Amino acid sequence: MKLLFSVFFFWLFTNYVTGQIVYSCNSKYDADIKVYVTENKYDADLIVYKVSSKYDATDNKGLWYFADNKYDAKKKIFFVESKYDADLIIYFSDNKYDAEWRNKEKMHLMY
Repeated sequence: MKLLFSVFFFWLFTNYVTGQIVYSCNSKYDADIKVYVTENKYDADLIVYKVSSKYDATDNKGLWYFADNKYDAKKKIFFVESKYDADLIIYFSDNKYDAEWRNKEKMHLMY
């Protein structure tokens, strides 16, 4: 029983920790990650779908919830105007099922 409880707690904790609740900063110096939004999903490292609830922003899959307060966010991001200044290139999708990592080498940026 203890083992089952431990496994469940670990699963619950890892899903909570890796949720993609983000806050858009006004300054690149306050941000954890600099992000560029591309018009072409094939140029993106990550295809993002904006969810309406923070409870839908689970795992590191590209389901982002934008928090109103930086203290509620797991990651603070700053949108840059050049992809050469960015740590991460994203594409916003209109379909939840398109959200995915295209460049898995950059997954660590959102943990």
